[in-house]
Amino acid sequence: MALELWETLKEAITAYTGLSPATFFTVLALGLAAYYVISGFFGGSDNHQHVPRQYEEQMQPLPPPVQLGEVTEEELKQYDGTDSTKPLLMAIKGQIYDVSQSRMFYGPGGPYALFAGKDASRALAKMSFEDKDLTGDVSGLGPFELEALQDWEYKFMSKYEKVGTIKNTVPVTDGTSTSEPAAEATESDASKPAEDGPAATAHVETPAVAESKEE
Repeated sequence: MALELWETLKEAITAYTGLSPATFFTVLALGLAAYYVISGFFGGSDNHQHVPRQYEEQMQPLPPPVQLGEVTEEELKQYDGTDSTKPLLMAIKGQIYDVSQSRMFYGPGGPYALFAGKDASRALAKMSFEDKDLTGDVSGLGPFELEALQDWEYKFMSKYEKVGTIKNTVPVTDGTSTSEPAAEATESDASKPAEDGPAATAHVETPAVAESKEE
C-alpha cells in the first residue's frame, strides 16, 4: 500500500512540476532553509531584542557596598533580600558580609535564602537548615564542625565585602552601683570586730588570767 502511494506521488510530482522527485525535494529543502534564515533576520527581530534586555536588567552593576558599622541582630534582619532596594547581607562569626552578588543563592527562592539577614555560623558549621541552628552561637561544636566553619569564613573573606559587625547585646552592669554597696558592706564587716572585740575579751578569760585572780 505504501509503495503504491509513493509511486502515485512521484508521478504527480513529475506531471505537475516537470521535475524528478529527487530534484523536487531538493528544491523544497532549499526553500525551507531560505525561509528560516530570512525570518530570523526580520520576523524574529523582536524576540532577539527582548532576550538581551532581560539579561541586561538581571546583570545591572551592583551598587558599592554600604558600610553599616555595628548593628544588632534584629537590625540585620532588614537585609534578608525581601527589599530589593537594600543590600543582601549575612553574617558569620559576628562579621557581616555583603552577598548581593550571590543573590541567586542567598536571595529569596535561593537554596541558602534562610541564612540571609542572620548570623548563620552554627548552621554553616553543621550544614543545618533548622531554625534552631540559625544563630551565631558556636558553643559545643566539634572540631570537624569548627573546621568547616573556618572554611566558610575564609570563603566569605575572600569573595565578599565586609560591611559591619554584629553588636554584642550582653547587658553590662553598672560598676559604680554594685561596688558601693560592696564597699559599704566591707567597711561594716571590718568595723564589727573592732566594736565587739573589747566586749568579747571582757567576758572571755584565758586560763592564765583566771589563775592570777585566784592568787
